[in-house]
Amino acid sequence: MTGNYRKVKPKNPKSRIKSIIEKNFFSSPIDTIISCSLFYCLFILLEKVSKWFFYQASWEVITTNLPLYFFGSYPTSYTWRPIIWLGLLIILVLITLTNVKYNFLRKSLQIAWISLIPFGIIILSGGIWLKPVPTIYWGGITLTLFISFCSGVIALPLGIILALGRQSNLLIIRNVCSFYIDFMRSLPLIAVLFFGQLLVPLFLPVEIELNRVVRAIIAFAIFAAAYIAEDVRGGIQSIPTNQLEAGEVLGLSRPQIYLLIVLPQALRVALPALTNQAVGLLQNTSLMAILGLVELLGISRSLLANPEFIGRYMEVYVWLGICYWTMCTLISVISKQLESNLNPDKL
Repeated sequence: MTGNYRKVKPKNPKSRIKSIIEKNFFSSPIDTIISCSLFYCLFILLEKVSKWFFYQASWEVITTNLPLYFFGSYPTSYTWRPIIWLGLLIILVLITLTNVKYNFLRKSLQIAWISLIPFGIIILSGGIWLKPVPTIYWGGITLTLFISFCSGVIALPLGIILALGRQSNLLIIRNVCSFYIDFMRSLPLIAVLFFGQLLVPLFLPVEIELNRVVRAIIAFAIFAAAYIAEDVRGGIQSIPTNQLEAGEVLGLSRPQIYLLIVLPQALRVALPALTNQAVGLLQNTSLMAILGLVELLGISRSLLANPEFIGRYMEVYVWLGICYWTMCTLISVISKQLESNLNPDKL
């Protein structure tokens, strides 16, 4: 069967890009003026930043102190311990971002993430066959990530329990959880950290002593749990009530309904808010410098007090910004990957 058909030529990629640029930036005279002005300001800004970054800045303060930024005052002969822990963390991040499809690999990955905390405690603090290293020598990126990770792992289940408690039918449980959430959210984080570092040891028996890292982890966890509880509660309230009724029709108990039906959907809805809490928790670890813990900001302050590096504020704080930006971006990317995997259309 023959016919006169006109062949449709594929669009040239260059012309397509040109049309997109014209549509988004130069569609009218006003848009053209605004776009040209912004591009000019951006060009001037990038030129000055590049000139300072490559020609004027002295990065010796960073390059000569990289081990200090990564490991703090950790003994040089034992720096292989934090290297192993950080390396394992990086490997898990990369594997997570590859979107593992097989169920047994996903379960193994979950076990590896959960095992990261006890493994970190053993290898960093020492134990079994390793020589103990006091937490006073911990510092840098290792300490920042360790405290953030441990606090988040404690705060998430605690926040879920508080959210469920605030939804409880028992008046005393609901009121206690509501009071805790409202009370913690009304306090500044620095006050909670000072309470954990200075006042908690006064209430403990003499024979019980918690080091500063443990106290910081507990303080961050109980503070973040209140905010996580509200995020999870918002996710729970977004679930239609007919799903709870359907669970009751199937003969499920109330704990089973929440565990099998409500919570998985609520956590998926609350995932963007929980990601925001994780990023905020990582950034808030900089407050530990006020309490004497030598994380990233604490190390930077100690270096700037060194007469050899006085005046190198820009280099130090730009480096800090790059470090925090990298870690926070990885958290956001992992969250987007997890959100994509939990999409109901892909399950």
